[in-house]
Amino acid sequence: MTNILIIDDDDASCRTLRLHFRTQGHSVEIAHSVDEGLEVGSTIESGPDIIILDIQMPGKSGIEGLPEFISTFPNVRIIMITAFHDMDSTIKAMQEGANDYIHKPIDIDKLDRAIEKLNYNQNSQREMLEPETGVTSSSSMVGNSDAMRDVFKTIGMVARSPATVLITGESGTGKELVANAIHNSGELANAPFVAVNCAAVVETLLESDLFGHEKGAFTGAVSKQLGKFQLAEGGTIFLDEIGELTPNMQAKLLRVLQEREFTTVGGGHPIKSNVRVITATNINIEERVQSGEFREDLFYRLQVVTIHLPPLRERKEDLLDLVRSLLDKINQELGRSVEQISVEILDCFHQYDWPGNVRELENLLTKLVALSSNDSITPDLLPDDFCNFTPGKNSAESLPEDTNYRLNNSSEKVLQYRIERSLAEVEHEHVLLILESTGWHKGKACEILGVSRPRLRRLIAQYELSS
Repeated sequence: MTNILIIDDDDASCRTLRLHFRTQGHSVEIAHSVDEGLEVGSTIESGPDIIILDIQMPGKSGIEGLPEFISTFPNVRIIMITAFHDMDSTIKAMQEGANDYIHKPIDIDKLDRAIEKLNYNQNSQREMLEPETGVTSSSSMVGNSDAMRDVFKTIGMVARSPATVLITGESGTGKELVANAIHNSGELANAPFVAVNCAAVVETLLESDLFGHEKGAFTGAVSKQLGKFQLAEGGTIFLDEIGELTPNMQAKLLRVLQEREFTTVGGGHPIKSNVRVITATNINIEERVQSGEFREDLFYRLQVVTIHLPPLRERKEDLLDLVRSLLDKINQELGRSVEQISVEILDCFHQYDWPGNVRELENLLTKLVALSSNDSITPDLLPDDFCNFTPGKNSAESLPEDTNYRLNNSSEKVLQYRIERSLAEVEHEHVLLILESTGWHKGKACEILGVSRPRLRRLIAQYELSS
């Protein structure tokens, strides 16, 4: 049995969750504010094992109350629940000591799995980070998919740790954005962040570029030059495409990680280094380790923590958020105000596999904004071979007025209303169709829809469906 404390100002949600967990044999108490939660928790013998804590509540927010719950109940595990879907709030919650982070509307199955995981690890030493202020991020790093939420949570957990981080993922997935977020979310935010593309510098110059050189060290070295490790002193160095390092450079990097020192080209004395190292690769380094092309000892030094970025084709639910964020950036860069995009283009984006990932999406949107003669992006602007669109056909003139999504920040509510309304209509029709085709057999309907029974009941209630 687990002692669960649910803290949410939504009484109906609290009662529903209490009923659900009690049927599983857990002891459940509820509260509707941080202060009430502290009082109720203190009445539980040995304290709550798990707190399910809402972020937005009257008075103190869930995040503001996190330190109090952790100090009052040292062994508690905390699951945050929130309607927000941004990276900053996820990172902030994890850095304040939360163990997991689940979005509303709550998926009961996902919540059950989170609790099961926390119970399984209850004897493990807690390795959360201390509270921290001033979390920042890049506006282009967005996503509501489960994979990206996991990335944000990991960033929150490792940002204040000095551990080396290896970021993996295909080209164009945003590995440098992750490195930046780790740097900006930790204690080194005000220190230098220096990025180096290891594949873009020829080997003969890479050593000098990383570690610097003395005057006269080689032909053309007319003056002393500081290397990237010296420029990043006290901060973070991000080494992209680390898998392309030659054996000689692998050995030199290993020395930096082991001894925390390096020697400039032509220098005679080692220089101490206090730099956090974050690396990234788009290749399978483990295969290169097995083939002898990459040092095994260096590999294990680099991947103390590994963060994998999924390709865009595996997280297409993030496309709309990415389009909005990237258009914001592109409009600023080009001095434009393109605020609408054809629904046909959005459908096309969801069909496309994006081999170049987010970078390809950004490049295409930049081209479309540059070609647009007004505030709209229409299908006739797409390349001829993209999604089988033919220039001149399916143009904006042939579309009903409501088939354009307005994407600017000032019309955020309009955007959300149109999208949610469209998705809701589709979901409503689909659920009703499945229920009617199965003769309202809820077991069969759940199997076809791929949802749990509680989720199906919520959908039926949400759309007021009846047989």
